[in-house]
Formats: sequence, structure tokens, C-alpha cells
Amino acid sequence: MNPWVKTNPFIKLLFPKYVWDIPNHEKKVYLTFDDGPNPQITEWVLDQLQQYDAKATFFCIGNNIEKHPDIFQKIIDDNHAVGNHTFSHLKGWETDTNEYIENTRRCSLFMREKEKGISDKGDTFELFRPPYGKIKTSQSRALRRLGYKIIMWDVLSRDFDKTITPEECLKNVLKNVEMGSIIVFHDSIKAAQNLKYVLPKTLAFLKEKGFVCAKID
Repeated sequence: MNPWVKTNPFIKLLFPKYVWDIPNHEKKVYLTFDDGPNPQITEWVLDQLQQYDAKATFFCIGNNIEKHPDIFQKIIDDNHAVGNHTFSHLKGWETDTNEYIENTRRCSLFMREKEKGISDKGDTFELFRPPYGKIKTSQSRALRRLGYKIIMWDVLSRDFDKTITPEECLKNVLKNVEMGSIIVFHDSIKAAQNLKYVLPKTLAFLKEKGFVCAKID
């Protein structure tokens, strides 16, 4: 098993305050999409999800929301969940903690400004995923104090990895998904080739196996 695909249970024990999976008894799995919104791929993702009556969670970059507010609104209108992926896609390990927190809060405030028709949550979006999955303890602690819930993953598709084939990417998902899994995809240009092969087949597989694709609350 590729250690970069299925999250090691020991890692989950080391960082119990992060959400790695969501155990349940209803065969729910949680598809997540990082790095959007992007006009060349996000709308295609939304169409695929609609075909299978699947819900997902989109961790959005503030910069991309600023460029494509109409696509961000479509995610919300289609009743998917949205989360914060920082405003500038910062690498937590390489960024000063204060700068990281302010960049994250800037994204939240911008999302609130652009979002319509959703009940107010104050100046934060509760769901947060650190870009690259890299975040300092000080950054995590500060964000959790502000009310953020840090969402990691159980299964990494590696759709962004141009050294693997679409078939390998699909295998990463289908061989590792189980009830409660949080699965990472990317609605980005870099991931598009693999994602366009993998997502329809993943949705068909999950439906055939009786899984329910749910959004993260």
C-alpha cells in the first residue's frame, strides 16, 4: 500500500484533533476537492456530482474565489459544502504563524462577502484544510481557537501527480475507500487529466457498492 495514499493510523493517533475520517453506520464517504474554483474544471466536477446525486466539500482558495465568484456561488447553489484553503495557498511550514492566520481569516471574510443565501457564521468558515496538508502546531492551535475545524483525509487520490497514470490514480481511490473515508481530489488544471478519468468511475463504483457521497458538516 502506498503510504502517501492511505493515511497511516499512527498519524491519526498522533494528531487526534484533526479530522481524518468520519465514522458512520450509513455507508457515507466524503469526496473533497481542493484548490478551486476553476472555470476549466470545477463546473465539470459539479456536473458529474449532479449526475450521481452526490454531495461533496470544496476547499476553496480565496484568490480563486475573487477571480471566479460565479463558480463559487454555483457550488453553494448546488448544496455542496465549502471550506477554507487559505487566500493564497500558503505552505504552513514555510510561513510565519501570524501571516498564516491572517491569510486564512482573509479567505473566510472574502468567502462570507461573496456567499449568498447561507446563515451567518461570523467571520470564519468552520471547515479548513491546510494546503499541502502542512501546518505548524502553532497555526493549528490558533485556528482551532478561532473555531476552525481542521479537515485532513483518509485517502489521497494523487490526481495532481503527473508521474502516475489515470489508472493508477483510480486504483489509489478504489482500493482504499471504506465507510467514513475522506477522499482528496483537486479541481485544478494540474489534476484535470487524472480527475476526468477517475471521478466518473469513482462515482459509478461508489453507487454500485451502495455508498452515499455526503458533504462534511
